[in-house]
Amino acid sequence: MSGHSKWATIKHKKAALDAKRGKIFTRIIKEIMIAARQGGGDPDANPRLRTAIMAAKSVSMPSDNIKRAIQRGTGELEGGQIEEVMFEGYGPGGAAVLVLVATDNRNRTVSELRHLFSKNGGNLGEQGSVAWMFDRKSQIIIEGDKVSEDDLMAVALEAGADDLRNEGGNWEVLSPPEMHEKVLEAIHKAGIPTLSAEIAMIPKNLVKLEGKQAQNMLKLAEAIEDHDDVQNMWSNFDIDEKEMEAMA
Repeated sequence: MSGHSKWATIKHKKAALDAKRGKIFTRIIKEIMIAARQGGGDPDANPRLRTAIMAAKSVSMPSDNIKRAIQRGTGELEGGQIEEVMFEGYGPGGAAVLVLVATDNRNRTVSELRHLFSKNGGNLGEQGSVAWMFDRKSQIIIEGDKVSEDDLMAVALEAGADDLRNEGGNWEVLSPPEMHEKVLEAIHKAGIPTLSAEIAMIPKNLVKLEGKQAQNMLKLAEAIEDHDDVQNMWSNFDIDEKEMEAMA
């Protein structure tokens, strides 16, 4: 059965802390730069850039910051030489881990990630080693008390979503990647606030972790997320709620 990675729940709670320390700004700026470099600086003709700008505005990023990031991406300003790379690996207990980075020095980033994996009971894998365990989806997260299931389902399904789940007290709307903008726009037009909206890698199956393995997997996930070059991380591990409380 498909389900939710426990990390998916945890990292949405971390997002507020990331915003406070400015890290979320850095990640969005890198995403804008990469999107502009790959598809041009016109958001009307570049869906990925359009989505990145929406994310920037959702966290109140100043327009000047957005403009400079686009110009760096298109080469109008210096500093846009950033490479996007997806790394794959295994955490404690055989949990699959995908790490998306934006880096100006691939060798340095590989070395640092390899160290983080080995330090926390995991290891980097070859390309293709775990990606097949995930589906690429549009993922929109909404606080559970902001809208009823029936109302959200009516809006999301009408716009092209294909699944609605309860994820740790929040609603998770899943859609094909190409429907991301349309579904997100419909949700916003309905006056429903979102916690996050991204193209994510959703695990097909979960790996249950307990005890030391669970603790080490959480340490690994947090260490990876805290790395300056990491844009996002996905994993398929699951931890019992009671064990989560005991570790808190």
